Amino acid sequence: MSYIKAVFPGSFDPIHYGHIDIAERAARLFDEVVVAVYDRPLKQLVFSPEERLDLVRQSFAGHPNITVTGYHGLTVEFCRQIGAQVIIRGLRVFSDFEREFRMALANHRLAPEIEVVALITDEKYTFLSSTTVREIASLGGDVSSMVPPHVAAALRRRFSEDDETWYNHYLPASLRGD
Repeated sequence: MSYIKAVFPGSFDPIHYGHIDIAERAARLFDEVVVAVYDRPLKQLVFSPEERLDLVRQSFAGHPNITVTGYHGLTVEFCRQIGAQVIIRGLRVFSDFEREFRMALANHRLAPEIEVVALITDEKYTFLSSTTVREIASLGGDVSSMVPPHVAAALRRRFSEDDETWYNHYLPASLRGD
């Protein structure tokens, strides 16, 4: 029997229980799951690549066949570099399918030897996205049912009134009252 390594890529800004559920379920299917934190997504980030890596590593401490690493560039090239045969994606709602389907076709065109496996999220996490978590946390809402305690604490620190650097960077001037 061959050893199957899978990559679960994402920006994980922040990681939430939906991500954790997908990675843990993938870890039951594959010999090794590499949770790959993309360093430069085309979106506004709350946490730096180093902060996201740290939060994700803490989330999977004690999972023997889940490793965490950062990466940049094309996901399929990263998979080739580390010898992964599978890319894991999570699907929450129907609108995810179209985007993931197009991405899977593009990845297949670039690397036909790498399979894409989509796991359907647990029903209790269908509403959950990093965007939702960030928005609720930025408005002072309780995200403790959506993210692990260390992530909730990091979000509270990041969105505290004392964090002027983040406040000035993340919020557009029109919302800051400038």
